[in-house]
Amino acid sequence: MVNRTSAVVPFVLSAGAARAVTAALRAKAPGGRARWERENHAGRTVGLYAGPATALAAAAGAGRVRPAAGLAVLAAGACGAYDDVVGAGDPRRGFRAHLTALRHGEVTSGAVKLFGVCAAGLLAGARLRKRPLDRLLAGVVVAGTAHFVNLLDVRPGRAAGAVLALGAPQALRSGPGAGLAAVAAGAAAAVLPDDLGERTMIGDTGAHALGAALGAAVAAGGGRARLAACAAAVVAAAVCGERVSGLARGGGA
Repeated sequence: MVNRTSAVVPFVLSAGAARAVTAALRAKAPGGRARWERENHAGRTVGLYAGPATALAAAAGAGRVRPAAGLAVLAAGACGAYDDVVGAGDPRRGFRAHLTALRHGEVTSGAVKLFGVCAAGLLAGARLRKRPLDRLLAGVVVAGTAHFVNLLDVRPGRAAGAVLALGAPQALRSGPGAGLAAVAAGAAAAVLPDDLGERTMIGDTGAHALGAALGAAVAAGGGRARLAACAAAVVAAAVCGERVSGLARGGGA
């Protein structure tokens, strides 16, 4: 069991790692700064350094608590990174658009991300829980939460702020999911100031990784009723993805 005191350690380590890797990437800018720059919703040029930094910090921190969770976070971040790079100019958003393209024979980067994150979530669920139904529900929660957090990443600070708001209370409670929640909250807290200040963005890389870490915290620590409720909630959010992102744009996330 993870108590309130021990949850401080994964929070601090995750936050420190996210800040350190962000600073290192900003200083080196592997491949040139143009590769790391994007235009945000307001037309400002921001860096993507926080995305990989958040994913690496969250994956390392989650792996320290539960190795299966760490692998799921790393896989979710990698799938998000693929979409950030390959799908940078693709205007299609939401799983419906990518599934529609897939039905017409086009494999988009968004479809690769969708199936990759789902597979990672299901594999993590199989390792985090023991009973078959609980494993399935846990997998849906991990993958669905990764997708949900990404739906919020439409304005500065929405995704990281939501992860911090949802993860911090769970980190303060004792239980098997507290350490994972502390990891997610720590990484989110580290990048939130620069995200809100529009100096950086976490992109799909960071949003999916943070969401997977938060989902793993619920999957590891929740009873079946909580798992079922959370699974239903994230599935509903996916179905109503455009509405969820619209609320996030308007500040109602």
